[in-house]
Amino acid sequence: MTNRKGQATVFIIVALVIVAGIAAYFVVRSQLDSEGGDSTFSSVYAVYDQCIEDEAQAAIDLAGTQGGYVYVPEYDSASDYSPFSSHLNFLGFPVPYWFYESGNGLIKEQVPTKQEMEEGIANYVEEQLDNCDFTALRDRGYVIALGEPDVSVVVEGTRVLVTSGTSLVVEKDGERSRVGTREIELPSKLGIFYSLAKELYEKQKQTAFLENYSVDVLRLYAPVDGVEIQCSPKIWKTREVASELKQGLADNIASLQFNGADTEYFRVDYASSESVRTLYSPEWPSKVEIIGGDDELLIAEPVGTQEGLGILGFCYAPYHFVYNIRYPVLFQIYDGLELFQFPVVVILDKNLPRQGVFSELEAESEDINVCSLKTHDLRVQVSDIELQPVESSISYSCFNQLCSLGTTSEGVFEGLAPACVNGQLIVEAEGYADSVKTFSTSDTPSAEVILERLYNVTVILEIDGTPWNGDALISFVQNERTATAVLPDANRIQLTEGSYTITTSAYGNTSISIPASSTTQCVEVAQGGLLGLFGAKEERCFPIEIPASKIENALLGGGSGIVYLLPSDLDLGQLVISVESLPKPTSLQQLQYTYTLFESKGIEVHAR
Repeated sequence: MTNRKGQATVFIIVALVIVAGIAAYFVVRSQLDSEGGDSTFSSVYAVYDQCIEDEAQAAIDLAGTQGGYVYVPEYDSASDYSPFSSHLNFLGFPVPYWFYESGNGLIKEQVPTKQEMEEGIANYVEEQLDNCDFTALRDRGYVIALGEPDVSVVVEGTRVLVTSGTSLVVEKDGERSRVGTREIELPSKLGIFYSLAKELYEKQKQTAFLENYSVDVLRLYAPVDGVEIQCSPKIWKTREVASELKQGLADNIASLQFNGADTEYFRVDYASSESVRTLYSPEWPSKVEIIGGDDELLIAEPVGTQEGLGILGFCYAPYHFVYNIRYPVLFQIYDGLELFQFPVVVILDKNLPRQGVFSELEAESEDINVCSLKTHDLRVQVSDIELQPVESSISYSCFNQLCSLGTTSEGVFEGLAPACVNGQLIVEAEGYADSVKTFSTSDTPSAEVILERLYNVTVILEIDGTPWNGDALISFVQNERTATAVLPDANRIQLTEGSYTITTSAYGNTSISIPASSTTQCVEVAQGGLLGLFGAKEERCFPIEIPASKIENALLGGGSGIVYLLPSDLDLGQLVISVESLPKPTSLQQLQYTYTLFESKGIEVHAR
């Protein structure tokens, strides 16, 4: 009996060992299937992991290059009012602006959240996993099948964690393996760079430090306000002023430092743990609008030469120009291996920096985009003075928003326009003067526009019948349109047929010396004490010191007159303006007499 019990015990132990062995086999097999531990398939797992890593790294690089976006937002086009689209083209990459002025003049933000950046990277990896190249492995007999993509991403300070739940099934020679979740860790400063970018952006948004630097650059590189001691006009070329201003902005913006600087002026009040630089290129979309001048010239007219102003004792040319400036600045955070960049638009209005923004901007849904509300039919017929059709572009301005409507076909535009009262219908055509007319689309469905042809004309000046090669200013004024030739450099202008008031002033060296002098100015002021309360006054005198000055240029010839210019005159390409000389002044009194005499002088104009 005892032997039977012992044998039963042995059988039970053996059975338990067999069951444990079978269980262990399935546990190990399960681990091989889920973790890919079978060395037979290790090369497949290595390729799969490398594929995830490569695509994740590509997405990280895209996010850093494109302001945190792997997939950039919908494109918002630019306009004549604002030259900025929603993206800055930087070396072929569309980098979304974090802060910009839209084509219809609205301030917009598009800063991605950390979650949006993570989702963008995950979606990119999911899309690219189907492109993993297993060709070499399949040629060796592996059968590889990928399941539905399922990727998640977590961006941390110095690393990016990529988890792929996409199933991978591999078979070869009757053996089969299944890979489940794979976790890849990539070293990256994307998280640190993104946090720094948000801090920099908030600082710029609230303090507008880029605008404050820009005001300094404006006053250093461009004429804003001041006085020149001279009796001839002070003239700047508008395009040269804008070009020098843009280059000055590029040089100074690039000099800003965020980790300390040799020059305290360029040290931004922000301590960055990483390298930061700011960039601007004059070739990027920018807008420099100068109020007080025209498209070609900025002119400061002299004061003190007019009749009755001899008491001044000298001539001076005051000037005051107002600038509206918009230009992009690109922030770059980098360490030599990685880069994160985002652009913003810098705004100066009427020489003043944009005010800091401390509250969240209104949602885009609350913005009113007039240009998107094209509800009224409009027909515009465009022709020249001979009633021949002219191909042109049609725009409409309403509520300070400029809407491009389209172009004409055989001189006729038919389309939709925003409903607006007293807007501006703008017609532009190459070789013709622009037409701007007040027009209400709500009241009138059609318009007829006649464009005047522009003629390129070279202006030549003769004084007493002799060609003048010195400095001269010749203005052609027609209603609200003015064209100015500045000799000898800018002698080509564009004119249309019509009546012009032409004023010609020729300047030369006079070297009139005005010695230093002093005078006394007396004024009546209220008396002190009780008498002053009852209106009693007394005279007080103040000494005025006038420093010595020298007038090197003064009026030597000129005149004015009204002339009607025919197309036959303008078509010849040259206008010769003939005027008489004026006495060369040697004193301030003679200079004033010269200007008085100038008012009585006429001009002669002939074409050739």
